Amino acid sequence: MTDSNRTGFGNTAARLLTIGGLISAVASAFAWTAGWLDPTRLTPQRLIDQVEHNIGVHAGYRRAHAKGMCVTGYFEGNGQASAYSRASVFTAERIPVLGRFATANGNPHSTDDSVPVRSLALRFDLPDGQQWRTAMNAIAVAPFATPQTFYDQAVASRPDPATGKPDPAVMQAFFDAHPDTLPFRTWIKSFTPSSSWANGTYNGLDAFRLLNAQGNSQAVRWSMVSELPYAPLADTDKTDPDFLHRDLQRRLNQGELRFHLILTLAAASDPTNNATLAWPAERQQIDAGTLVLQQAISQDEGACRDVNYDPTILPDGIATSDDPLLGARSAVYSESFNRRTFENASASTSTRP
Repeated sequence: MTDSNRTGFGNTAARLLTIGGLISAVASAFAWTAGWLDPTRLTPQRLIDQVEHNIGVHAGYRRAHAKGMCVTGYFEGNGQASAYSRASVFTAERIPVLGRFATANGNPHSTDDSVPVRSLALRFDLPDGQQWRTAMNAIAVAPFATPQTFYDQAVASRPDPATGKPDPAVMQAFFDAHPDTLPFRTWIKSFTPSSSWANGTYNGLDAFRLLNAQGNSQAVRWSMVSELPYAPLADTDKTDPDFLHRDLQRRLNQGELRFHLILTLAAASDPTNNATLAWPAERQQIDAGTLVLQQAISQDEGACRDVNYDPTILPDGIATSDDPLLGARSAVYSESFNRRTFENASASTSTRP
């Protein structure tokens, strides 16, 4: 986003639509809680149905973050987090990783600059057969604190048939009624996305718990921080509709990409049930190891296509917190996964001779 773009961003209606679209774009990350199983209120099916109503159905693809690229490599822990977690991922050994970079758009045919939010999902395959899956976004705080806010936003941002865009008045009414969206809306006003998937920082946003060998618990959030310096997205980056894909492939052809897993330890006073609230910057951080990416593969051929990056799939030594979005993400990811795998299977069957 250039300076001139940010100047134009001052238009109230445009700002409302942009922020509303960004919140909707990261919808795959936040939606349902296992405690709200009343079918008259929220279900994963209703939430995904609303997303499909807003952006359409692209059979065989994720309902959000649909356009992406598979990456493979390994994670090497350094032992610095072992005092807080007994998970083997933090020991000093190499663990294979299957990941996926994506843009937060439900249309797999969109241009790479269609939305500024990017994501990085990872599956760590531990030597004892356990897995750790995490889905991170290049944003500082979550767009909403509860599944109900997400659903209300999805309804409010339904495109007006006359304009093809959400109604600014409806979006303003939604924001007025949902103050938990304010931290994200405040942050996004000054956000400029990076020029590459390779030079961004990806945040887990939700709180988790680390469990050590003695059974002690420590609340934590994590991030993957690139060793490459941040560079802002410029207009010249947008001339190629697939610039993120080509840039990533070019960089990996030249050598490995490295990220550091940074764990932020919560104090007793820090909220673990509200991902819209950032923890103070002075909280203790631990560099727990290095992610090394070695190869990029098209998501059509790559193994990441069929992975459900459910962030509640955790190894012994890492556990969920009381954040209501974690159960939400698990249920909605599952619903999205079931729909696209069924569509892929049906398409495969229909093309058989």
